[in-house]
Amino acid sequence: MRTKTILLSAAVLAAGLSASLAQSVFSVNAVGYVNVTVVGGYTLICNPLNGTNNLLSTVIPAPPDGTTVLKWDPATQRFGSPFTYLDGVGWLPDGTVLPGEGFFINTGGAATTLTFVGEVPQGSLSNPLSANYTLISSIVPQSVSLADPTVSFPAQDGDTLLRWNSATQRFNDPFTYLDGIGWLPTDPIPAVGEGFFYNTQTARAWTRTFSVN
Repeated sequence: MRTKTILLSAAVLAAGLSASLAQSVFSVNAVGYVNVTVVGGYTLICNPLNGTNNLLSTVIPAPPDGTTVLKWDPATQRFGSPFTYLDGVGWLPDGTVLPGEGFFINTGGAATTLTFVGEVPQGSLSNPLSANYTLISSIVPQSVSLADPTVSFPAQDGDTLLRWNSATQRFNDPFTYLDGIGWLPTDPIPAVGEGFFYNTQTARAWTRTFSVN
């Protein structure tokens, strides 16, 4: 999945941040857009920016006709009923896709680019991890190793992470975290705009404090 991030307004660079936020230029109010390319089949993505209401009708207002979205329910450990977009009608039903949530999208045709518009989430951020599988993403639109201490990812012994391969339409081999060793086979580095499955035995939250300044 290719992503390109360009944040608009007066170009004020955040010191030390440009290297870790892919192709990013920040404004004072950190408002802008992120382009995420999805394939004709299923792509596991997220809403990387905080919008007015984060409804599908606002976040993805005009995808190809017949596009479907699937959201994971950690309480039931299954996907809910699909959200479907119909030309001339809109999303049925409409629903939210919040920063920090991952979701599957299927445009049903050729690859297309989705443009997300909004603000970079800042301040004290918290993303819940359920005991079992949770479909999540980074709340901050940042591609960085989950082993990086600045990310504050709360990995515990035996946790696993699954990333979706859009080309093969299946999950890649899992990443596993082991105490005293770290992530195997390598440190996971989700892309900007990418969602991923996380499996753990203990519910907790992924919390971090973030500012573009």
